[in-house]
Amino acid sequence: MRMRRRRPTEPSGEPGRDIARLLDDARALLREAGVTPAELSAVGISAPGPLDRARGAVVGPPNLPGWRDVPLRDALAEGLGLPVHLENDANAAALAEWRFGAGRGFDDLVYLTMSTGIGAGLVLGGELYTGSFGNAGELGHLPIEWDGELCACGQRGCLEAYVGGAAWTRRLRACTPAGSRVAALAGDSAVKPEHVVAAAGEGDPFACEEIERFNRYLVRGLTALVFTFAPQAIVLGTIVAAAGEGLCLDPVRTDLAARVWPLLGRGLVVRAAELGERLPELAGLCVAFPEA
Repeated sequence: MRMRRRRPTEPSGEPGRDIARLLDDARALLREAGVTPAELSAVGISAPGPLDRARGAVVGPPNLPGWRDVPLRDALAEGLGLPVHLENDANAAALAEWRFGAGRGFDDLVYLTMSTGIGAGLVLGGELYTGSFGNAGELGHLPIEWDGELCACGQRGCLEAYVGGAAWTRRLRACTPAGSRVAALAGDSAVKPEHVVAAAGEGDPFACEEIERFNRYLVRGLTALVFTFAPQAIVLGTIVAAAGEGLCLDPVRTDLAARVWPLLGRGLVVRAAELGERLPELAGLCVAFPEA
């Protein structure tokens, strides 16, 4: 049985209130499914990093204001009366795509979240690689422009400040020409990356320039990734998956191949994530049952 409830990432700034809302949603889903907590074996939570995995704490994600050293695992376990397992959201998504989606069949895989922020999950040698404190893979905070755009993490020039969804949205709202197709598609609502993707598909010059800029900065991050980890496959999430082959994937593959050694680029697969709307639930499942 599958029950789903989806909310936008809109933290209140008060972790206690946010956790209470998560618990309310979980209990409501159980009621809708006609299931009691006692019938469940475990709960899996994927949360943005950095995390302290040993303590099950969210340490201070750039896109969750107010969340500083929050014991999320224990708070949810107490509220639900169940074992709760906590994992970085990019790691959890990497496991899901590796087991069920675009990463099947690869022993060395990197998955990139491409939504509000940018994170990477690393499957190396057929195992999830988490590094010190479970926080390996923070590719979004790789500097690609010294002293560049201010990132939500407080540093400057991070990849996330150029291709993260939140940062790109802020840029678009400041620079989208009133007469562009992007503005027309947004209408009375605020401009978002999906409006750029749609307008670029129609050939709008401003949108095409924005997509080219996005691709160019993304390749800077991917080049460092390939030289560091030499993966068999790179799986790219939300924004790239929505933009598709012609606008994003083909140009990124071509540019990336020109910037890495032929030995590292030979056979390298760059593809969009496959799980779509199912990713959050399958990621949580992989966290709850990591050995399944």
